[in-house]
Amino acid sequence: MSRILYPVKEAAQQLGMSVSYTRDLIMSGQLRSVKIGHARRVPADALHEYVQRLDAEQNGEPSGESVA
Repeated sequence: MSRILYPVKEAAQQLGMSVSYTRDLIMSGQLRSVKIGHARRVPADALHEYVQRLDAEQNGEPSGESVA
């Protein structure tokens, strides 16, 4: 079974970014996260959404839409 939530440190590793930059993305709302008790977790699909949004912005495709 695949993981659906990652601690911030592991989310940063998945993205190949520093933990502090990943926290900045979370605080700015660019990367979705959830809070469970005192722990912050990043949903796996939020990692994919963030990367897709970056790709769309940098390559000129509207986010959320595919080219046919």
